[in-house]
Amino acid sequence: MDVILIALISAILTSALVYLDNILESIIPITLYAEQYMDTILGSSGFESIFNLAFNFGISLIVLKFLKKCFDFYVLWLDGEPDIEPISLLTNFLRATVVALSSKTLYGWIASSVSDFINDVLSALGNDLNYDWSIIINGVASLGIFTAILSLIFFICFFFLYIQFLQRGMEMLILKIALPIAAIGLLDSDKGVFGSYMKKFFQSAVTIIVQIFLCKLAIGLMINTHVFWGIAAMMLSLRTPKFIQEFMLVTGGSGMGGIYHTARTFGMIKHAIGKLK
Repeated sequence: MDVILIALISAILTSALVYLDNILESIIPITLYAEQYMDTILGSSGFESIFNLAFNFGISLIVLKFLKKCFDFYVLWLDGEPDIEPISLLTNFLRATVVALSSKTLYGWIASSVSDFINDVLSALGNDLNYDWSIIINGVASLGIFTAILSLIFFICFFFLYIQFLQRGMEMLILKIALPIAAIGLLDSDKGVFGSYMKKFFQSAVTIIVQIFLCKLAIGLMINTHVFWGIAAMMLSLRTPKFIQEFMLVTGGSGMGGIYHTARTFGMIKHAIGKLK
């Protein structure tokens, strides 16, 4: 009976290998550039059109809100800020406009920093994207039914994690599309929705880094037959979003400074890791 179950589990895992190689190679880009994959699947360039619509809508809202504030502040004396300096309102308007106009470039800058940082972390770990999955399958077949069941649990968790990566990719896509609209908050003295937006952006980026790191670490541990450690790392990777939210308190950041410091943080850490190699 044990032999039959081991053979069945080995067959299931062997059939899954067709997907695993493609999954591992696409984890990083699919979380940062999900629109490229979905456009390929849908056979269109619809997301580019959606981004252009969001961009035009964001610019329109920024201009309308600026004009409304000028009218309320200096004509009707409403909103409780009639004494605000015109130069301050103009500065906020220019800041919001610049962020909206350069949203694609700013996102590309952050995504590139995150991608480079992840690759450097994995390189420092000695855990690249290529794995010999036959090692795990042969180990399952030789170490008995208990190890086979644990390995099956590991791979089930891995596929659940892959779904989380897809969700994270769509989350980053929404944040990318919404950046020109969120920039409207920069017209307010407290930065409005933009502060919360940058906090969410930073949390999502850090979550991607931690999840990919734990995923590759878990696979490396499984290949080296540390089954329990591998499952522990994979399960922690699954609950990384909640884990990050529990301890990560991030200030909102303001304007381009918040975006700059987000990308700069990843760049500094990447440079430090490069010196350790």
